[in-house]
Amino acid sequence: MTSSRRKSITKTSGVPALDGLKRYHTIPNFKLGGTYSPGDESSFEYGGAGGVTLESLGAEPLRVAYIAVGNPERDREGKITNAIIVSPYYSGDSTFMYYYWHDGQEGNGFALGPVIGPGKLIDTDKYYVIFLDAVGLWGASKPSNGLGMKFPAYNYCDCVQANYRLLVDQLNIGRIKLATGVSMGAIQSYIWAVLHPEFVEAILPIGGLTEINSNTRWLFELMTAAIQSDPLWRETKGDYYHLPKEKHPNQGVMFGWSILLYTGLSFDFRVGQPWVETCKEVFCWKPDGKQGELLLPLAHNYDANDLLLRNRLGDGYFLTDQLHRIRAKTLILHVANDQWLRLSYNSPQKLDSTIRCMLACRYRKEVRHGTKHAQESRRRLQGESGLGGDSGRENHGPDRHRVRCSPQPNPPVAAEASCRAAAALFGSTQKRREGRRRTAGRTLSPDRAAQGGTGLA
Repeated sequence: MTSSRRKSITKTSGVPALDGLKRYHTIPNFKLGGTYSPGDESSFEYGGAGGVTLESLGAEPLRVAYIAVGNPERDREGKITNAIIVSPYYSGDSTFMYYYWHDGQEGNGFALGPVIGPGKLIDTDKYYVIFLDAVGLWGASKPSNGLGMKFPAYNYCDCVQANYRLLVDQLNIGRIKLATGVSMGAIQSYIWAVLHPEFVEAILPIGGLTEINSNTRWLFELMTAAIQSDPLWRETKGDYYHLPKEKHPNQGVMFGWSILLYTGLSFDFRVGQPWVETCKEVFCWKPDGKQGELLLPLAHNYDANDLLLRNRLGDGYFLTDQLHRIRAKTLILHVANDQWLRLSYNSPQKLDSTIRCMLACRYRKEVRHGTKHAQESRRRLQGESGLGGDSGRENHGPDRHRVRCSPQPNPPVAAEASCRAAAALFGSTQKRREGRRRTAGRTLSPDRAAQGGTGLA
């Protein structure tokens, strides 16, 4: 079922100039906030067990949104077989990712050049690229459509499964060539491969984790408390949509964003900034001069309830024990000084369990098949992870995926380099099917930044 655009309290696109590219799809009776059981796809076909439908709360059916570009190729049954999906980051949507990554956009400079488009690294002459929104913000169903805090406490799996229904039911996608995304988009990439292992050929998670650590939880709890400290939010308890926008808890939204932006760039960078620049992102109840001026558009574009529900996405998120289900070829790119989704790999004690599990699986697979590179792989495993000699024998479940992990010590690298690695990733998958071998080029990690509050936050 395809829906027309509906009026909303908040905008439907992060980049209004690209709003005309966005398309919509509704999914009746989709359950949000339920429990997912990986390995049993029939149990979460239309959402997790125990979830709540929007219709049961008096709202319209769940809506998802997307931008599709490129050249679809179809099999004999008419299903598209060359799709690449790009999932959004925490505050982003399909228009933001299109703005940064697609050729010809002003945002290309943020990525040091376009990475998607005709003849680009992700070539739209060869692939059908789908930029996705996620449940809870912008063009998808969200609390600010009217339910406010009565909106179901949705989770990461809901975001993925709702878009799975879009791909299968509306766009007739038979298989995903590559699932990628940055930050929260990277988290969704992992989930795509876990929930639908036969549907996804390769994943490229850029700066994401498979479980939320205490530092990340702390950050978003602080942001939540800041939003709820607004006297207008405390007075209304989130029920303020009958009031004009200027009487919404906008100061709380600014306060929350200020906390998030404080850690959005490395402290080494922050300490070198002059106060005249830094103060623009600093919240104060009674600002002086230019203090907090970059927070004003964020208060205009984002809704307090939307952000509060989005901040709960990480509650209970733990995918690490399900990684053995991944069959997709996997390339992990991370940011060494990421202060939101931080990957610890400096010692065996702090090494993220995602890397431990996947590196161990890679070593065991090579030994099992008796390749001549097994000993080299074992030495590489120990060198990359800092693990001891027996670590590669840990039992992490069935060994069905090959993984390359590239935690980089020098983060300021363009998204172009990351997508160059992506091109090698799904390109090698395609060529292997043709009976040829390919060696992927050097992999690099992108830097994370918040550009005027609309960066990869």
